[in-house]
Amino acid sequence: MVTHRTTVPDFEIYTPTAEEVHSGELGRRMRQFNYRVIGEYGQTQPIWVSAKNAGGELVGGLRGFVFLHWLTVELLFVDEAARHQGLGRRLLATAERQAIDMGARHATLTTFAWQARAFYVRQGYEEFGRIDDYVQGHYLAHMKKTLAP
Repeated sequence: MVTHRTTVPDFEIYTPTAEEVHSGELGRRMRQFNYRVIGEYGQTQPIWVSAKNAGGELVGGLRGFVFLHWLTVELLFVDEAARHQGLGRRLLATAERQAIDMGARHATLTTFAWQARAFYVRQGYEEFGRIDDYVQGHYLAHMKKTLAP
């Protein structure tokens, strides 16, 4: 019987310097790895939509980005006084239209149990995953939607 032995390299795990992080080297290496599988892809494109009331005060907005044909909604917020007037729906629809113009075919977001899951369902999103008890007995819902061109 032949026994094969392998040596384990000695690696140092460390906290990188700010210069190392800002160099972008790790991200470049990851992109090069990905390109071998799916080809080159474009940059992340931001989606920023805001709403002001008649007095010029900020009352809501959406922040997200498009990457690899997906709109990722990171934040959608409407002040309490401006809710239930269609503003959230309009903000989301505006962002989705912008994302489609940027080549997005799908959208994704996460929402906590106490936030707006039912609102997103009404806008055509479906829950595809959930982490129960994410924080203090509340779930985190992962949602997605196919965007019409």
